Amino acid sequence: MKFVDEATIKVEAGKGGNGIVSFRREKYIELGGPDGGDGGDGGSVFLIGDVNLNTLVDFRYSRRYKAENGGTGGRRRMTGKGGDDLFIKVPLGTSVHDEDTEELIGDVTEADQVLCVAQGGFHGIGNVRYKSSTNRAPRQAKAGTLGEARTLKLEMKVLADVGLLGLPNAGKSTLISSVSGARPKVANYPFTTLHPNLGVVSVDVSRSFVMADIPGIIEGAAEGAGLGIQFLKHVSRTRLLLHLVDIAPPDENEDPLEAIRVIEKEMLRFSPELAAYERWLVINKTDLLPEDEREQICDDLIKRLDWKGKVFNISAISKHGTQELIYNIMDYVDEQKALALAEDESNVEVKEE
Repeated sequence: MKFVDEATIKVEAGKGGNGIVSFRREKYIELGGPDGGDGGDGGSVFLIGDVNLNTLVDFRYSRRYKAENGGTGGRRRMTGKGGDDLFIKVPLGTSVHDEDTEELIGDVTEADQVLCVAQGGFHGIGNVRYKSSTNRAPRQAKAGTLGEARTLKLEMKVLADVGLLGLPNAGKSTLISSVSGARPKVANYPFTTLHPNLGVVSVDVSRSFVMADIPGIIEGAAEGAGLGIQFLKHVSRTRLLLHLVDIAPPDENEDPLEAIRVIEKEMLRFSPELAAYERWLVINKTDLLPEDEREQICDDLIKRLDWKGKVFNISAISKHGTQELIYNIMDYVDEQKALALAEDESNVEVKEE
């Protein structure tokens, strides 16, 4: 299953520089004639595909982009400086629509592909261009034209880097809203999440990953019970699975160990390969445990599970432990991307040989 990441930005190309009215003024030369130069063209706005980006999260913070205006023409037929073009990096797979007309401007699908989204203004004309046999001293010039201004809607179909496992009410929606800008519906009843929620987690200025909060799984999901089959098909395409468990369920008879075993059983029935994916245990709602017993209760669960992978104790609602979790996830995602890139380069070398 793919998700759509969206952003809206405003772009404005540069205005063309004005031409000027000017006449030669040199010693010993009478009636020197017109010498007003043309202006420079305004800069255009381009989108360029960048393989190092995987989300549109940067456009949440920067929404306005403007190219440089063209310079005004000068005396002695000097042309004004052309405005510098503006290149905006976007992830591969980005579709670009004009929000006002709904026109599809284009798709950025390849690395370093360039797509013009706003054309720079045309330069103005100096009075030297108006000189003729009947008009030897023209006193007219033409102003540069305005650059295009557009509101763009960017859309990108993305796959989640991280999928959240867990029974309904394990705290998946709360976690994704705690660490990202996503605002899924959160309530204390089963199947609050009926549709996948996507959150872009920004770790720093240049690093982010995509986390998916999927409808909760129940026993029998591998056969299509509840919403689980849709869930299981999706998580098979993620890089990492976070297995959330409620360490303090409302019903005292509920055992967190059994909640984990239900998920593991359904994963194994659906796909043994999926069950072998990298999976981290995230013990949630630790803030509901008595402080003096918290560590002991979590340790007991890990021992009963005989868990060999990574474990994080958090409280999604209070954000306790979530920063450590997202930094570890980001390091893991970066590592997997580097390995995939190295493997692709190795395959290319083999083919060339």
